[in-house]
Amino acid sequence: MNIKSLGTALTIAAVMGIGAGAADAADRVLKIQTSSNASHASLAYLNKEWLPKLETMTGGTLAIELLPVDAVVPRRETPEAISVGILDGDLTSINYFAGVDPAFALMGDLIAGYDSADQIQAFCAQGGGKEMLQKLFDAHYEGVHVVGCGAYAREAFVSKVPVRGVADLAGLKIRSPEGLAADVFKRAGAAPVSMSGSETYGALEKGVIDAADNSAYANNDANGMHKIAKFPIFPGIHSTPILQFTVGQAVWDELTEQEQTALEVWYLAAYNGLRQYFDRLDRQLVARDKAAGDLEIIDWPQSERDALRAIAQEAWSDFAGQSDLAKEVYDAHIAFMKEAGLL
Repeated sequence: MNIKSLGTALTIAAVMGIGAGAADAADRVLKIQTSSNASHASLAYLNKEWLPKLETMTGGTLAIELLPVDAVVPRRETPEAISVGILDGDLTSINYFAGVDPAFALMGDLIAGYDSADQIQAFCAQGGGKEMLQKLFDAHYEGVHVVGCGAYAREAFVSKVPVRGVADLAGLKIRSPEGLAADVFKRAGAAPVSMSGSETYGALEKGVIDAADNSAYANNDANGMHKIAKFPIFPGIHSTPILQFTVGQAVWDELTEQEQTALEVWYLAAYNGLRQYFDRLDRQLVARDKAAGDLEIIDWPQSERDALRAIAQEAWSDFAGQSDLAKEVYDAHIAFMKEAGLL
């Protein structure tokens, strides 16, 4: 984080009441910046259904305030902000840090590797994913503690033009996360463009991009994406992003053992609930939109999905060779996928 952005972040943090002087109902409120836009259905769901539960679980000693993407610091700078105490933590996309080490790209989304968000949650909680992510932070960022990681939905692709198979990706300008996702799109002939989720609508509207690997179908609906991108692909064709939940190590150490356990259990339960909620909500909205007939919802045949997966597997291997940690992440994924019968 440069000096200018650090100073700006400190000013914003003071205005928002981030710090010991913030007046809130719970004894301690953790300020957590997310990768969600303020209008995202995921943020609304967590705020309504799960934030009150943490206060109940801790008897009112601990609460969380979820902040939208870029609210305090730019999306790629949350680890540094956590390290110096500007933020208490983040609930954000691991892909944002792919430029630091290709290991973050492989950890953030093994493109086309998993069939469901449930499998990714199992990898994080039971297959060594959480521990691998902590190792990445220990290597690159000081003072960041990983509470957990997981996914809640496969990305639903939004497009202003019909994309019915791999061949239709050629020349398409696609908003994509940096790292592995962008590499796969590039190998498929597309032109990936990196931008924040908050910029995607405007970029689609102005024709800066043709399509976007943006978010869950319900989030895209809430953001109005389908008003301008009439050819969504559902289920998504490649991306199931993994999000991290981290807090500052100093913050973690100040929590009681009971609060630490409550925070870990709360996260696992909240993300399991979020996954179930979005699966149901996405399918309800797809059924509604098919009946209305205003959108053409495209479902790629398995042969085209397999073709993209073959392209992605080449990218996995190449990324694994770019650093020692990337190879470790790759090996962790492959070992778990073999145990789970996915490979």
